[in-house]
Amino acid sequence: MSKPQAHRFVAQLGNDEIIFETGQLAGQANGAVVIRSGDSMLLTTATASSSPREGLDFFPLSVEFEEKLYAAGRIPGSFFRREGRPSEDAILTARLTDRPLRPLFDKNARNDIQIIITALSSDGDKYLDILAINSASAALTISDIPWDGPVGAVRIGLIEDELVVNPSTGQMAESELDLRIAGTEDAILMVEAGASEVPETTMIEALRLAHQAIQPVIRVQKEMRAAIGKPKMQLVTSQVSDDAVEKITAQIGDKLEKVVQTGGNKVEFSNAINAVRDELIAAFEGDDTVSIKDINAVHSSVLKKAIRSRILNQGLRPDNRDTRTVRPIWGDVGLLPRAHGSGLFTRGETQALTIATLGTPRDEQRLDTLGPRDFKRYIHHYNFPPFSVGETGRVGSPNRRAVGHGALAERALVPVIPPAEEFPYTLRLVTEVLSSNGSTSMASVCGSTLSLMDAGVPISAPVAGVAMGLVQEGDQFAVLTDIQGIEDALGDMDFKVAGTREGITALQMDIKISGLRWDIMEQALAQALEGRLHILGKMDEILPAPREHLSKYAPSIVTVQIDPEKIGRVIGPGGKIIRAIQDETGAKIDIDDDGTVFIAATDQESGTMALERVKAMTEEAELGKIYTGKVVRIADFGAFVEILPDTDGLVPISQLADYRVPSVSDVVALGDEIMVMVTNIDPAGKIRLSRQAVLEGWSLEEARKNDRPPARRGGGGERRGGGRDRRGGGRDRRGGGGDRDRNRNRR
Repeated sequence: MSKPQAHRFVAQLGNDEIIFETGQLAGQANGAVVIRSGDSMLLTTATASSSPREGLDFFPLSVEFEEKLYAAGRIPGSFFRREGRPSEDAILTARLTDRPLRPLFDKNARNDIQIIITALSSDGDKYLDILAINSASAALTISDIPWDGPVGAVRIGLIEDELVVNPSTGQMAESELDLRIAGTEDAILMVEAGASEVPETTMIEALRLAHQAIQPVIRVQKEMRAAIGKPKMQLVTSQVSDDAVEKITAQIGDKLEKVVQTGGNKVEFSNAINAVRDELIAAFEGDDTVSIKDINAVHSSVLKKAIRSRILNQGLRPDNRDTRTVRPIWGDVGLLPRAHGSGLFTRGETQALTIATLGTPRDEQRLDTLGPRDFKRYIHHYNFPPFSVGETGRVGSPNRRAVGHGALAERALVPVIPPAEEFPYTLRLVTEVLSSNGSTSMASVCGSTLSLMDAGVPISAPVAGVAMGLVQEGDQFAVLTDIQGIEDALGDMDFKVAGTREGITALQMDIKISGLRWDIMEQALAQALEGRLHILGKMDEILPAPREHLSKYAPSIVTVQIDPEKIGRVIGPGGKIIRAIQDETGAKIDIDDDGTVFIAATDQESGTMALERVKAMTEEAELGKIYTGKVVRIADFGAFVEILPDTDGLVPISQLADYRVPSVSDVVALGDEIMVMVTNIDPAGKIRLSRQAVLEGWSLEEARKNDRPPARRGGGGERRGGGRDRRGGGRDRRGGGGDRDRNRNRR
């Protein structure tokens, strides 16, 4: 068999070439594309099942991102030395890819559609998430799977007040904005952003630039479809027959309309609409032409029309709010007595409790991924138990939605977290959703701010979040502030905005329609700012600023800088010395390669004791300073006194006392402790000491004036201080055995 022909297409994205190749790999998939930028390469396949899955009432699309560490020339760090469950980064990349693709499929299709993106090569300079979206779109575009694409995706940075298209990972380290968007030729479909309090006007400008930047990628995909695209297949769809629709609609009559006009809270509203559905099921019992699935579909369709019509025509929502009102807010802090910080945030029927835990630098999370970060010191986890929606269900490891919501809340708060240099703690926040009726991720942001302030973390500003919705029919539309669950399910947009009073820190947008007009997006951002400021005001009433002191149960961390060349003294052979200090004091000690020592303890005495031990082991002798030292050697010409660990100096016989000394042994013996002053340190590091200066109360100048070294005699000389490391040892930084790779982004 001869080698098949490869088809190559090139698009421009910012200053980089994006290369699409197809025809040689994964030939049995419905569509397969290799995308390349620099030395980063992904293989993306799009496959559809030949027949539908029976009994489904949803469109079965799945997107998987296979993060292979061989792509970066690395062996996985797990026990099995192979990739296991997807990392958080892989899950987030898969979700990011899914979100702009899904709205462009027929939601009634029931064939399984699977997108698998495999990382083949990663140069560490190009982000893989943007390549993943573009390659998934290209694979679908040239396949025989019906789809209303293509889409393009791009990242926008804000570096030195300039918007940058498709920045590298190195450039993004200095960026105030990390904006990722995907869209069609006409409109934006998906937005994901983290920002350092960026104003709404700058965000709009960045979104417009991003939409312009993706046009070349979309054009090239259209060229691919024209040149090598397959004829589209017919997917099996699930449709309710016209006869069943007519029967069920007639039976419903104006019942749902009356429920919608009455409105009410979630429980009341749900009970009322469920009662109508139960009546329908009873009415059609025994009718073989109408299934329960048909009843559910028509019931949902009629309810959706009634709710949307009331919003557009009367400006009233299911709970009788207008389009701009935020639900009632209350909260509390300090609920958990042993937690380092806790914050409860309740908005309407949505309630989130976030718990903050402060740890030492060694508690930071090590990331075994293809992303640009190796370590993470701020960690946010989100849990959504079934009781939060009044149901029973699976309890266990978080699903992809929970991972995504935790990551969004984390992104919103990162810009206000103090840097490690000022606040050397690892922070883990856990949000427990206790009740849900819409926008739990934004409640998580608010509860997390409260918990951080309750813990005494000196955040630069409080952060709040609000979710915006949309109902659009033709040219008529309504933007909804603080959407609840049913408005999310039956509306056209979920637009989440988090930030401080100064600007946006995180943004996430998903839509269910084919695109979002610019005037609607601008209005959504304006209403979100209005809602965010209102929520921040309510949070001020709960806790206006971080507490002045950390919880008494949180570790107290002090830092001290030592000469990196002296790290070995503190570590000792195989970590022996540092472990001994920790065992004796009860403190935890971490050391960075730059000589920064972090000492964490739950009580002041332990921390002080450990700090003194570290200082004593690494301290340099200072001119004029008085030390209490131990006599370690006696010679005819004087006594050698150890004033610091592994550092000693000579007290000449003439400086041993305030009188003439006939013999050194007449004044001191081995092991004696005496007080001495450092009077000289020569260029070679040899230290000269004086006991007489202490006895006489001399200053350094007086001590030097009265110290007249005799002519050099035979025999030994002054021992060199400060340079001898008797303890030796390697560079194990974990305080007892762990590898400490410090090439990381601590954020």
